[in-house]
Formats: sequence, C-alpha cells, structure tokens
Amino acid sequence: MHLLRRWMLLVVLAWLAVVPTLALAMPSYARQTQLACVACHVGAFGPELTAFGRQFKLMGYTMKVGDAKELPLSAMLVESFTHTQKAQTEAPAKGFGTNNNTELQQASVFLAGRLSEHIGVFAQATYSENGGLLGWDNVDLRYARMFSRGSHSGIWGITVNNNPTVSDVFNTAPAWMYPYMSADLAPGAPAQPMLFGGLGGQVIGASAYVQLDGAWYLEAGGYRSLSPAFLRRVNADYDGRLSGITPYARVTYTWNLPQGDFTVGGFLLSMRRGLVGTNDAGDAVPVAGPTDRFRDIGMDSSYQYGHGDHRFTAGALYVREQQRLDATYADGGADHLHNSLWAFNLKGSYWYRQTYGVTLASFIDDGSNDVTLYGNNGSPDTRGGIVELNYAPFGQPTSWRQPWVNVRLGLQYTYFTRFSGLVHNIDGAGRNASANNTLYFYVWLAI
Repeated sequence: MHLLRRWMLLVVLAWLAVVPTLALAMPSYARQTQLACVACHVGAFGPELTAFGRQFKLMGYTMKVGDAKELPLSAMLVESFTHTQKAQTEAPAKGFGTNNNTELQQASVFLAGRLSEHIGVFAQATYSENGGLLGWDNVDLRYARMFSRGSHSGIWGITVNNNPTVSDVFNTAPAWMYPYMSADLAPGAPAQPMLFGGLGGQVIGASAYVQLDGAWYLEAGGYRSLSPAFLRRVNADYDGRLSGITPYARVTYTWNLPQGDFTVGGFLLSMRRGLVGTNDAGDAVPVAGPTDRFRDIGMDSSYQYGHGDHRFTAGALYVREQQRLDATYADGGADHLHNSLWAFNLKGSYWYRQTYGVTLASFIDDGSNDVTLYGNNGSPDTRGGIVELNYAPFGQPTSWRQPWVNVRLGLQYTYFTRFSGLVHNIDGAGRNASANNTLYFYVWLAI
C-alpha cells in the first residue's frame, strides 16, 4: 500500500509538470532564463554543470529573460529500490527490511532563483522516508557583480551557506560530486575526511569569491556552529560544537579548450570541534576542554567536452586529513591521539544526445588503523567502483514539453573489493566485502 501511494504521487507530480499554467510548471531556473535545462546541465538536469551553468551560479542565479514576476519555486522527487548481494545482518533503518527495500528517498522543495538584480538563492528542504523527517538541506544565498579593470574582467561575489563546498561550481567538490544519487539503505564507507559533508547542515558560513578572466577562481571564508536547539528545529544532525571560526579556502584554474575545458584546483578546511554534550551551551559560552582538530587538504581536476550529440566529463578528487583527537582520545573513543584519513574518487561519464548516459567510477577511503574508532581490525580501508546507466527521455532542447518535463532513470551497481574493518576481508557473520555489493534503481523527477 505504501508503494502504491508513492507511485500515485509520482504520477500526480508528472501530470503537474506538463500543465504550463501552474506556478510549479517548470524548474525555476529554466523558467527564469527561458533556456532548456541542457544549457546549464550535462545529462538533461542537475547537478553536473556545463560551463554556462557555472557562470549562472557565479552570477548569483540572477540571469533573467523577460519581466514576468513569479515566486522561484521548484520541486524534486526520488523513488528508489535497493538490493544488496547478501541481506544485511540488521535492517538499515526503522521500517525497512534487511534487503530489497523500496523508498521515497527524497521529496524536496526549492526556493531557487533571482531575488533582485544582484541577489539570488538556492535553498532546499527535504523529506526522506528514511527517518520520516522534513528538514533543511543545502542553502546558498549569493550577492554577485561583474567587474572590469583594464584588460581584465570577471565576477566577484559573497555567498552565505550551510555546507562547505556547496558554493562550488565544479562537480569534483564533495557537496556536488558523483554519485549524484546513491542508496542510503546500503552499507557505505564508515569514515571519510570532514570535507565530505562532515559539517553539512550543522553550520553557517560566509565567503567571498572572485573569478578572473574566466580562468582563476578563488574563494575564502569561514564557518561557525549553529546551536543544537536550532538544528533540532530544522531536523539537522549535530556532531559537536566548533571552536571559533573554521576557515575554508578554494582555488582553481581553468583552461578553455576547443569544445570543452580542463580545470585543476585545491581545497583547505581546518577545524576544531568539541564532543557532543561538552560544549553545547550556546555561542555566548567559549568552548571549554579539549577539542578534536581536523585539517583537510584536497586536490581536484575535471575535464568537460561537448560537440554535437556527444558529451564527456571526467573528474578526480583526492583529500587527505590530519587529525589530533584530544577530546575523543581523552574520552576513550580512540586508541591514538594522532590519526589520518584520505579519500580518492575518480569518475568518467558519457552522454549521447543528452538522453543516454553511462558512468564509470572508482573510490578509495583509507587511513591509519584505530580499533576503537573503526572496530574489528581497526582499518577504515574501503574500496570499490560504480557502474551506472541513465536514461533521460526528455533531455534534448527540442524534447516534448522541454523544459517542463525532467525525468531521469538510473540503474547503478556499486561493488566493493575491500570493506572497512573486515578481518581477512570476512566479518563475524561470514560476509566478505562483495556481500555489500549494491544494485540501486531510481526514478528522479524535477518540476
């Protein structure tokens, strides 16, 4: 019965997507610019950005065609099915079985578009059947302007957001990196550097950025914790309070090539955080006692090519994190005062006529051994790959009801060659790494 209700909701939203008189008749950015979604996105719609899509975001989501005044709202729905090679020893979440789970994975509403000549917003609220809560998601409020000085020109702006890297315009940034959709009811890496969403939704920050001559991009700013009381109201996680301001920096350089571009860049995040329950009294009270320190340094590279019916994108990201766990070690939560983590992700995607897509990806998450932190043999080592096939039936600029109808079907297979903590690659229940291999199917609808 629950599955029937979800699919009925899919049908209703699909019907709304083809009724042009309604306020939510098309994604708000497409309505604002009067451009097909493929102008800004590879593969029919988000989140992978084209070169034009990056400029649209850097300009604060403010580009507009026409004088129509509409509330910039959009919606998204993701229905999924998850199967692991062997049933999990316990249900992954309340209300689900140990295998073969269907789920209303995301139902999101967006305030996304131009608010004034120089101010724009991307703000998302999301409900998930896993947990049964509606909470705030990524938020990015921007002020942006163009400038010209002598032979140089560019864009400068200010962003206020709630997740380091959500302000980024490249899909190697952890907030927007592949996989864009993945199973949340299947096992995954138990430990990754903080840059991989470790502060997402728990902080508020501001940074200034500049793009010079379409090549250099620099961004620098800082984040601080939001109060546990506020985070409870917006149904966000709370993993401890940051000590002071956490600095964040980003730099990239892009070479514009025939039919594409190539980018290299780097990240820096340095933070100190107390344990939950020890420094939660509020911003007016200084953080007391020991804190855990994390310093993440990352390097990334991306390539994009497009000509005629063909689109190819590739990306790589490496992040290394150094940890000094004064708080966790003193509390008995770690065997070592000093630890490290590192992650490497690589992916390549090909799209034909913005309709048929295939992606190959690999991932490695590893670091120093710590039995108390990770259990079993104490290793965070998790490795594997992903193969994904996509079909976006209305992905071309001339497609039926473009840009009002946006549907993507995805069939994704994730395999593991190593999985964290397994002694001789076998757990206590006799499961090896491949037992966690996951087949994941999703229907992604945006209106």
